[in-house]
Amino acid sequence: MGQKIRWGIIGLGNIAHHFVKDLAMVNDAEIIAVASRNIVKANEFAAQYGVKQSFGSYESLLQCEEVDVVYIATPHTFHVSIALMAMNYKKNVLCEKPLGVNTDEVERVIACARENKVFLMEALWSRFNPAVQKVKQLVDAKEIGDIAFVHADFAFYAMDRDLKGRVLNPELAGGSLLDIGIYPAFLAYILLGVPEKVLSTSSFYENGVEVQTSMIFKYPRAQAVLYSGFTSKSSMKAEIYGDKGVVCIQPRWHEAQGYSVEKNNEIENFPMPTEGRGYYYEIMEVNDCIRQGKLQSDLWSHQNSLDLIGILDLVRRQSGIVFPFEP
Repeated sequence: MGQKIRWGIIGLGNIAHHFVKDLAMVNDAEIIAVASRNIVKANEFAAQYGVKQSFGSYESLLQCEEVDVVYIATPHTFHVSIALMAMNYKKNVLCEKPLGVNTDEVERVIACARENKVFLMEALWSRFNPAVQKVKQLVDAKEIGDIAFVHADFAFYAMDRDLKGRVLNPELAGGSLLDIGIYPAFLAYILLGVPEKVLSTSSFYENGVEVQTSMIFKYPRAQAVLYSGFTSKSSMKAEIYGDKGVVCIQPRWHEAQGYSVEKNNEIENFPMPTEGRGYYYEIMEVNDCIRQGKLQSDLWSHQNSLDLIGILDLVRRQSGIVFPFEP
């Protein structure tokens, strides 16, 4: 197999800790370098996980010739600038969702990837979850007939968090929609495609950040009812209803450990526990694509990212979600 795919991580928050633990489980991958704007944080992270190099600037990591691919795990508003810089250094990129906060940003990132002929993928890790993949296969094969109704939600209480943190800060593209509402929207999209009509409404906190969004996606023969929020918990399960049966992905569905199928009044459970936290599978996909010389994934392509951000842009226009830094 030769040399392992060598990874760098930019942005060392909670998600980076989960990611690097799963990366250690991938035989074809190794972590080479990490970067934070805080060199002390970078050094501590590197020491904790045995990483050879740590940097106090993002560009310093990108100048490291040993790094083959960069995982970007910063707040949303930094995704585009870092991804563009990384690709101009000819680095392959896995960027946390959303790839950009609007269609214009996503288009710029994809254009840069094509210009530099490097691999680029949005890190929508649920797409690579084995149970989610299996559920999509069942739906596509019409195992529960024609889909009539999809329900999915994602919510947790976050109103006690720091208003300057990424979750509740409009300046950092905070709010529930781009942080967690993207997951229910993604599920409806991979199962039913781009909706022909969207209805949505949002609620806002006193600092202007969106904290609840309800969405209805209308299709020719189906509807999806979706929700995200920071003002309470929700069941966080996903249900797909066909005219011949039901598939349910149990809580927390976006990191599914299995699913159930109900047909003819009988329920069958299919446990599918993930390797590690579940980031393992998107790491494997990136490695495989790089090995094959692909510039995008077949499972989550550039067009998929464009379609999804287009849907979220529409929701934002309808619901009045505008970030202070946008024109």
